[in-house]
Amino acid sequence: MRGAHNMGDMTEIPDRDSLQSGPSALRLLIGAHLRRLREAADVTREAAAYAIRGSQSKISRMEAGRTSFKPRDVTDLLALYGVRDRAERDSLLALVAQANAPSWWHEYRDVVPDWFEPYLGLEQDAALIRTYGVQHVPALLQTEDYAREIIARNHEGEPSARIARLLAVRLRRRRALGPPAPRKLWAVLDEGALRRRVGDEDVMRAQLEHLARMAERPNVTLQVFPFASGSALGGVGPVTLLRFAQDELPDVVYLEHLTGAQYLNKENEVRHYRHLLNELGVHAPPPSETPSILHGMIERL
Repeated sequence: MRGAHNMGDMTEIPDRDSLQSGPSALRLLIGAHLRRLREAADVTREAAAYAIRGSQSKISRMEAGRTSFKPRDVTDLLALYGVRDRAERDSLLALVAQANAPSWWHEYRDVVPDWFEPYLGLEQDAALIRTYGVQHVPALLQTEDYAREIIARNHEGEPSARIARLLAVRLRRRRALGPPAPRKLWAVLDEGALRRRVGDEDVMRAQLEHLARMAERPNVTLQVFPFASGSALGGVGPVTLLRFAQDELPDVVYLEHLTGAQYLNKENEVRHYRHLLNELGVHAPPPSETPSILHGMIERL
């Protein structure tokens, strides 16, 4: 593995005040606040569940920000937790209404699986997205033709109309990197993800050229982890870590599988993936070398 180099503070979130909370970030904030209120009132999850005519798992999902909130449930919980201040109650219920507002992917519910919806919200609300692409170029960096090839391959035999809607979702996600408040993306791409042929030569050339252009954006940090550097993640698949502008929100690690996904936000779990992503960034060639690496690949197509 090549010697480490100083990457500087690439995880800093600039201009936090310009990044506003979206529905998913708000759910995380509301859930964390409800958990603190419950614990301060010394109320068990079982008692809280009984108060809203639900289950302990529902309380867990609410406190983790992984479900929408019914105003009646929140009102009943605030009463149970002894919150009497009218202004505090109204403020939290106003956040609930904002968090429950339909998101852009609501119209694509027919093609977006339930386990992926939380990620779409987190990706939209994140201030910093760190990702490691192993098999393919990460979705936020894919061209339309490249994305179409990947989706068609993963959904072989499905109607073309469904493929078109899945593609529309993927293309819509790319807006996270544009104005008015572009997210910061730090992506490390395994060399194999760039060598693996997707579509024909024209598709691959356009994709590599697109990556070279994206690498020039001030909010995008792009590195290529070469074969010669070995396997920094020891065989671990693609990893995405999301960081939010709100200091009270924890980092979230997203691990996607064939038919589902894991969402990790406990620090004792997240720190291992944060360390692995840091190791990739330190031992891969610096971002300044990425354009020349990509242009070399284009010439060898």
